[in-house]
Amino acid sequence: MQPHRSRYWLNAKADARKEERISDVCALYAGAPQQTDEISFSVDEATGIQALERIAADLPLAPGKPLAREFEYKRHGTQTLIAAMRVATGEIYAHCGDTRTERDYCRFIEDLIGRHPGFGVYHLVMDQLNTHKSEALVRLTARLCGMDIDLGEKGKRGILKSLASREAFLSQGGKTVVFHYTPRHASWLNQIEVWFGILMKKVIRRGHFNSTEDLRNKLMAFVDYFNATMAAPFRWTYRGTPLVV
Repeated sequence: MQPHRSRYWLNAKADARKEERISDVCALYAGAPQQTDEISFSVDEATGIQALERIAADLPLAPGKPLAREFEYKRHGTQTLIAAMRVATGEIYAHCGDTRTERDYCRFIEDLIGRHPGFGVYHLVMDQLNTHKSEALVRLTARLCGMDIDLGEKGKRGILKSLASREAFLSQGGKTVVFHYTPRHASWLNQIEVWFGILMKKVIRRGHFNSTEDLRNKLMAFVDYFNATMAAPFRWTYRGTPLVV
């Protein structure tokens, strides 16, 4: 017994559609390289990225000594990076700004689709954050799909009534823009999360940023560098839990 120790655990609510969602997303990843009239993206946000400036420069490596970093720092605020990875190529498209509202997200989605014209269907993989099932996103999707229909009223009726009804519309096939949602507490299934890990190691973890503008410029510069030198599709082998017969 070690009563001085503790750890976190997650009392997660079961997702009744977990296996269905996993199969859907994995099938999309597997088919992305062969798509010609369709295009697939993995989308998410990295929020609260801190612009931290160390008050002294790092001390360089020496035999038997690791790089030494100053403990104290200045805070210059935060930025949010909204990013999408094209599944078939590994290319990254990103926007960095001060906020992460449903309007910010919708602008990003509209710009992402606008940068890739000519496809019959746009598939977008994302987690189940409320922003990803917002009224604004439903209205944008209906407009992009040329659907002149009654969407209802948020909280009262129709497609806009609830998160569930909005998700049902957004994930419905047969439209120009189709959303695919990962199961709850399974954001690891979203490939852009892997790239966020690369970004953390390469830019953020050891970065020195003297302003939010400096942070924003370095994040976007890494996106350009990654696309020019490192972008490649991930080799996705996960297919879900095998069924026991």
